[in-house]
This record gives sequence, C-alpha cells and structure tokens, in this order.
Amino acid sequence: MIYGDISGRDRELLYLPIVHTQVDMGSLGTSIAGAKASAIGQSGAARAAARVQRLWDEIESFLNKLPDNLQSVRVYQDGLAVCGRETEIVTELAEAGSRNYALLLKLQARGAVLMGTESPELLVEEYRLALAAFAPGAVAGRGKDRLRDSLLDRRDRFIAERIDQTLLAGETAILLIGMLHKIGRWLPPGIAVHYPLAGSSGK
Repeated sequence: MIYGDISGRDRELLYLPIVHTQVDMGSLGTSIAGAKASAIGQSGAARAAARVQRLWDEIESFLNKLPDNLQSVRVYQDGLAVCGRETEIVTELAEAGSRNYALLLKLQARGAVLMGTESPELLVEEYRLALAAFAPGAVAGRGKDRLRDSLLDRRDRFIAERIDQTLLAGETAILLIGMLHKIGRWLPPGIAVHYPLAGSSGK
C-alpha cells in the first residue's frame, strides 16, 4: 500500500485526471488541434497547451515522489486496450513523443505492472464516433451528444470492472484517466480511492 491506513479496505487507487496531448490522439491529433485553433484562435490554443503541460508537470512530480519499488502497483491508462500488446503500444507512443506514455514506462521500470484497461470494442466505437464528428460537414446535435455520453458511461463501467477484477488484495492501482470520465462512482466500496492532485475528482 502507498497510503497505508485505508480504513480496513484491502485495495487502494490513486486517481489522476489527465488531458491528452496531440501525440496521444494518434491520427486524430491533427484534426483535434485544428478544431481547437479554429474555436479559440492560435494564441488561445497556445495558452491551452501550456496549461496541459503544467498539468503533466504536476502529475510527473507526484509520480516521482512515490516509492522507488512499485512492485505492488498496477497502472491503468485511459485508452490502453486489453490486447496483450500493452507494453509494445506504450513504448511506441513514448518513442513518438508522448509524455503520458513515457511516464508509464518509467513506472514500469520501477516495478509497476502496466494493465490493459479498456474494451477494444468500445475504443473502436469511440474512434468511429470521433471520425464522424470531424468529417467534413459534420453537424453537432443532441442525438450525437447522447451517444457520446452513453459510450463514455459504458467505458467507465468497463474500466471500473477491469480494475476490480485484476487489482489484488494489498495492491495499489494508479489510474490515469481523462477528465470527462467518472470512474469513481462505479468502483466497489472495497477499493479506497484517493485524489492526490488539487481539485481532482472522478465521481
């Protein structure tokens, strides 16, 4: 355990809300960056990017302060499918310049176990929804919003179940998850959830 006293519960989770960078978004990164620049202007996009980097500074600083030996820690990552190629995927994205995935490799080097976190089928569904949203002539609407919210809810449930099924007694989970997710409400009461970053919440 990292936090020690967890009121009789035998598992704990460190909940770290994240913001994806352009590198993390893969082939959609350019489209998303272009849409953001169109909406808030180049200077606004630059300020937003600076805020994202400050968030990652805070996350990295927190992770660096954890014990050197993380052999009782499992790391769960937004967007990382349960597929058997988790380390390979993380390595590829880290080499492409992802700060997020570079941090995952550092945690792994300290003994933490990288865990496939998400349903591959739901991630494909999300990718197709995102492609449609950025297609020429795409129009936003309540129907699309409901579909997006329903998909996010199903992803959250899957992630919570995945953590519950794989996190063993006496172990700690580190969850790096996008800010729109609300995983905390689906986790069982036997997992003590901590929100170590200022203002973070996953409920």
